[in-house]
Amino acid sequence: MPALDDSDFGVQTPLSPVKSRDSNRLQRISSRNSAQLAVGSHGTISIPADGLHSNSIEVPATRSSISDAQAYMHSLSLSPSMKERRASRNSFGAALPIPRSKRQSRLSSVHYPDGRPTRPGMPPVQPSRDIIAAQIQDLSGEKVRAAKDMAFVFDIDGVLVHGDRLIPEGRRVLEILNGDNELGIKIPHIFLTNGSGKPEMPRVQQLSKILHSPISTDQFIQSHTPMRALAEYYKTVLVVGGEGYKCREVAEQYGFEDIIVPNDIVAWDPSIAPYRVFTEEERATSRPRDFSKVNIEAIMVFSDSRDYATDMQIIMDLLRSENGRLGTVAKDSVSQRIPIYFSQGDLLCPTEHPIPRMSQGTFRIGLEAMYKALTGVDLERVVYGKPELATYKYADEVIASWMEQIHNDEVLPSNIYMIGDNPQSDIIGGNMYGWNTCLVKTGVYQGEGNDKENPASFGVFKNVLEAVQTAIRKELGKDFRFEFDERINPVLHGNGVSAIE
Repeated sequence: MPALDDSDFGVQTPLSPVKSRDSNRLQRISSRNSAQLAVGSHGTISIPADGLHSNSIEVPATRSSISDAQAYMHSLSLSPSMKERRASRNSFGAALPIPRSKRQSRLSSVHYPDGRPTRPGMPPVQPSRDIIAAQIQDLSGEKVRAAKDMAFVFDIDGVLVHGDRLIPEGRRVLEILNGDNELGIKIPHIFLTNGSGKPEMPRVQQLSKILHSPISTDQFIQSHTPMRALAEYYKTVLVVGGEGYKCREVAEQYGFEDIIVPNDIVAWDPSIAPYRVFTEEERATSRPRDFSKVNIEAIMVFSDSRDYATDMQIIMDLLRSENGRLGTVAKDSVSQRIPIYFSQGDLLCPTEHPIPRMSQGTFRIGLEAMYKALTGVDLERVVYGKPELATYKYADEVIASWMEQIHNDEVLPSNIYMIGDNPQSDIIGGNMYGWNTCLVKTGVYQGEGNDKENPASFGVFKNVLEAVQTAIRKELGKDFRFEFDERINPVLHGNGVSAIE
């Protein structure tokens, strides 16, 4: 399988330094048809060049087949495949930004499902079990090195949970990785989801409660998390998707200065959305102003649209306007078009409904088809999320940063396992990036054997626990035990000698 580096994507962009015994690991991207991946150069929109963007890294922009609408214009039954990779194009054309490590403040970033208080700025309390585990690890150097040289990247929906319902094996997996194993060691793991629509902290709190395990925001990547880097490039943006005003809150936390949502525009001019019934409650919570005097610099689709008709109408008006000013129609819709960003490209997502539901990818395909029909040209756009390259580059940053937190060593492990349920995003992306990919049958994928179009490199498993145990045994030995032996702690079973008689 040929390996690619960043030069194969048309640009060379250094990441922030990460200590690693394999310095090329950050650059490695593997793909069966790597030669077919390319960066688009026709009619692209360049990155704004004003100022120095010291808190972001510019990553080569790619366009995977899952993000290509052309195949869906006449037949939605076509399946994107690693065997049929098409050329890549994105709005930036050459590069797009992701945030630099380190993440935001790490103080109080861990949510404990049992409500235990954290100690911001203070060293953690070290219980006797941790002390004994450290002694065991001192005696098991080879296994400890192997445990620190592997990491897991989990999709969430369809792997660990179904909506708000726990997949039972998911809870046990996190117990093992958080130290319930023969070494008592924490095995690095992060969460990489195309889910979106709310700030990271509430999502982490919700997930911690469902999985009964403490999860840090520093382990967690939603589809729009890397988009925080765009706040350095744009001031006035339209943010689309999500429930209520949660995506406005996300954009505010990311540092965007002037955030507009569709409700603000409808409150200003109800005629812009003729099929929308706008309630008084919605009007009272919106922020209308004269948008005919405002230049919107970019469109950010953070999450799934809750009102296709309104959102598509407003987006299409902006894409065809003069430099993002509502109420205008550009003479040249290409040169005056503002950029549009999507946080992910999934067509389907698993929910509590037995059949996966349409996701942001289908919304984008509809927009692209409409734009082509109205203007005669293809819509240039950026897609983040899995399986796009920028998201995996950012995941490397997060893994290395998390390694520093739990093992005091900012090293990127050599053996990374991606566990997902969607061959067209989790598996394609992991395979492209050179990770070991594991396909589980608890979500989108329900087929027999491996997926024929996008096969998982490490195999197919009935659930996440089977996948994790198989991977750990490969790296740490077939005899590795998935529980910590509490009997070696004399404090717990009365066999110790008391100093008080």
